[in-house]
Amino acid sequence: MGTHRAQNNVGRKAAGPGRYFTRNLFPKRTKELKSVVHSAPGWKLFGKVPPRENLQKTSKIIQQEYEARTGRTCRPPPQSSRRKNFEFEPLSTTALILEDRPSNLPAKSVEEALRHRQEYDEMVAEAKKREIKEAHKRKKIMKERFKQEENIANAMVIWINEILPNWEVMRSTRRVRELWWQGLPPSVRGKVWSLAVGNELNITPELYEIFLSRAKERWKSFSETSSENDTEGVSVADREASLELIKLDISRTFPSLYIFQKGGPYHDVLHSILGAYTCYRPDVGYVQGMSFIAAVLILNLEESDAFIAFANLLNKPCQLAFFRVDHSMMLKYFATFEVFFEENLSKLFLHFKSYSLTPDIYLIDWIFTLYSKSLPLDLACRVWDVFCRDGEEFLFRTGLGILRLYEDILLQMDFIHIAQFLTKLPEDITSEKLFSCIAAIQMQNSTKKWTQVFASVMKDIKEGDKNNSPALKS
Repeated sequence: MGTHRAQNNVGRKAAGPGRYFTRNLFPKRTKELKSVVHSAPGWKLFGKVPPRENLQKTSKIIQQEYEARTGRTCRPPPQSSRRKNFEFEPLSTTALILEDRPSNLPAKSVEEALRHRQEYDEMVAEAKKREIKEAHKRKKIMKERFKQEENIANAMVIWINEILPNWEVMRSTRRVRELWWQGLPPSVRGKVWSLAVGNELNITPELYEIFLSRAKERWKSFSETSSENDTEGVSVADREASLELIKLDISRTFPSLYIFQKGGPYHDVLHSILGAYTCYRPDVGYVQGMSFIAAVLILNLEESDAFIAFANLLNKPCQLAFFRVDHSMMLKYFATFEVFFEENLSKLFLHFKSYSLTPDIYLIDWIFTLYSKSLPLDLACRVWDVFCRDGEEFLFRTGLGILRLYEDILLQMDFIHIAQFLTKLPEDITSEKLFSCIAAIQMQNSTKKWTQVFASVMKDIKEGDKNNSPALKS
């Protein structure tokens, strides 16, 4: 009808036959239409339609139709199938239930009005119940948060006053290990990590400054010329590629935090540590994933201390094998992992095996970044806490904990979906659930612990038994 009015207005301004046409035909047609609408509800301007579509649509009717299409109808179903649990808010349905019908529609019967009032009261009651439930939930969360903060504060006092001053004596005691498992207080986390990782390489802050100066010189020379002689067995092209890769990866490191992006407060620090490391260990160079490890250390330590911990951490056997892409050693770690995988999660192990889904598909990314890319940052830091306590074994135990946590889901998936799921884990994973699953993982196979199984795998491969999978041996 709005279109007809627009055409009528345009027609009045037109000249010639068009003007006569619009002035004489449409007014007459409109009058006929009005009489037809009142006398025969099933008629419309351009032909017959079912009587239920005859009315001019008001905002209330449009709202009714929308609510009906989306399952939020105001008309109750038959009494036998009426739904009791309403999922919508009462305010959105007040106009439909409590308002009178338009004047051109029959008025509500007393029964219908009472029924609508009852439904409205039920919806209000449901809304109140939901609000009370959510309030209790918020209260519970706040209570748990206060309790957690209180525990952290108490633990911090113990770490600062008792444990750290007597580190060598107390670090291996049962009390400290139990406190360690619960997570380190953020205020002492960096200090404990440094002590736990150690400094076997004897790196000093002065040595870091020397390698940082070399890195800055190379950055400057690379920007001026691309023709230099090979140095320390590594070509200039390789070094330049490493430095370019560092720049690229820094922008991808915890992008949601923005602090490591260009212009952010820690961008230059991260760039400096990674650049200095490529000069310190040219045999390793820069490998993707290192930026996440360095970034986590920067968040917890001063710059030079972060570099010292970074270099020593990457010098551990497991990290060195992965970052040097030592395929032989990586396969030994995967084989050892599968021994404990089969021991702890036999059903899921067979499911993975049926799809020929090997550990490298998901473990490489987890190990390369020490879970800092795969897990929420606060949870990753708690994994780091126990990793610093237990060593490389805990990295693989954490992997098994993740598989245990999502075992029921993974058993329903095929190869592609498993790989996609494990590559990008759910963001709502919590430390309580994960560490509960990790605690349930037994790192012992037929009386053999991780180090013994790993040594056995090393021996089997050394003897040339490469055709049979070590993962299937106990």
